[in-house]
Amino acid sequence: MKIPLKNKCSRCQGSTCCTYITEPLGAAPRSKADFDHLLWQVSHRGVSLYKDSDGWFLLFEGSCDHLQADGGCGIYDQRPQICRDYDNDWCEYDEPAEKGFELYFRSYDELLAYCRHRFKRWDR
Repeated sequence: MKIPLKNKCSRCQGSTCCTYITEPLGAAPRSKADFDHLLWQVSHRGVSLYKDSDGWFLLFEGSCDHLQADGGCGIYDQRPQICRDYDNDWCEYDEPAEKGFELYFRSYDELLAYCRHRFKRWDR
């Protein structure tokens, strides 16, 4: 059954889109120094890294302070513009975001393994 776009939020369990934020890296990491910095970032609890068709992103897990127990927004009428602009044409109600990830690093160890493969002289 296809759910109309305007009704998706009311049917979503857990308000997934309000439990994390992503930030683009800007330029794609290329050097050992770039990846060394990313290793530091993913060493922090709740921080992961992914690459999809739009580029590289840091993902920060953490629910919005205004998310209510019923999944609604506690400041809906005063919510930030980014929330107002959110378009749920496609969202995690349709399919998990991870399905579109080309690369996904949830930990230091996962990213370190990638670095060692990408840079043959990583440990030297």
